[in-house]
Amino acid sequence: MNNRVGIIGIGCTGFRPVTPDVSYRELIFEAAQKAYLEAGLHPKDIDTFVSVTEDFYEGNSIADEYVPDQLGAVLKPVQTVTSDFLQGLGIGYMLIKTGQFKTVAIEGRSKISNVETLDEVKAFALDPIYIRPLKENADFIAGLEMRRFLERTGNTEEQCAAVVVKNRRNALFNPYAGYGAIFTEEDILKSEPISLPLKQLDKAQTADGAVVCVIADEVTAKSLCKTPIWIDGIMWYSENANVWSRCMSEAVYVKLAAKKAYEMAGIKNPLKDTQFAEVCDEYSYKELQHLEALGIAKKGEAGYLTVSGFTSLDGDYPVNPSGGSLGVGHTFELSGGMKVFEAVLQLRGEAGKRQVKNARRGIVQVFRGVPTSTGAVAILSNE
Repeated sequence: MNNRVGIIGIGCTGFRPVTPDVSYRELIFEAAQKAYLEAGLHPKDIDTFVSVTEDFYEGNSIADEYVPDQLGAVLKPVQTVTSDFLQGLGIGYMLIKTGQFKTVAIEGRSKISNVETLDEVKAFALDPIYIRPLKENADFIAGLEMRRFLERTGNTEEQCAAVVVKNRRNALFNPYAGYGAIFTEEDILKSEPISLPLKQLDKAQTADGAVVCVIADEVTAKSLCKTPIWIDGIMWYSENANVWSRCMSEAVYVKLAAKKAYEMAGIKNPLKDTQFAEVCDEYSYKELQHLEALGIAKKGEAGYLTVSGFTSLDGDYPVNPSGGSLGVGHTFELSGGMKVFEAVLQLRGEAGKRQVKNARRGIVQVFRGVPTSTGAVAILSNE
């Protein structure tokens, strides 16, 4: 059994606020074609496939039944992971580690613009006894969590606004981003309240797209690809499922996942051992909360590092050079795929004007969204 697992091909379709001109099947097909071309493989040469989907967002039950055709996976084993793309990547990683598979393709997509009642769909995940009858949605919970996080850590609304300014500006250099823009912190602070202190511009807007990633064992990866991107560590965790009995001031799920991923990758200090991070910023405060949980910032210091320029594109440690979900668009279960795609471009030196200097290792972190408490962390490298 080979020790390492590498990404040998990755394809992306997206990301746009709406895609009325294509179906989700066409989004998947285009991403798959790009991934297979990079990997130098025909789909018949791929041993098994992983589809990442959540039926609620697809609008039909058992949505993965509509996946094999577009992937070229007919009569091939296909399994579904009802979680984020990064967890699907972890499943593929483990499949190869068994020694039974040499190549795995992981697929994820977002066609969220098709959902007419998104708030109601998200609200269905809330506690059916204590919260759902209040007729609130996930943003209500996010506002409460943001208030607790700021109160307990000393980070501020102004610093959260700086996250939005940074990420929306970064997205201007990303041809895959749907929401690049120039804002001031005052623009963010004066935007429409959602669930105070959370405001409209603190929240990532939705986007459509697809990502297909092909991974392989070490021997196969080196034979097919000049520059495989290695998965040095990957892990995911869930915290307490009850929103009222878990910690709202810190991301415990990220601390747990990061600890294990760092151990797998041999990382002692993430600031010294990695050069950039793509982290979940579904809401502006989440970027700060996740930076502290990852150990990139100490408790209460993530906001200061953002305002000081430490996490900007030309800073000491760029965070979300892609623009993050705030700049690219929130793609729900595809969020990890979007971030893995960006990390691969960075590690290949193919990120254009947003390229991080001397990028050798990067952190990818995702969160499934309020009101869940599940997050994943991966360490990717080009060495």
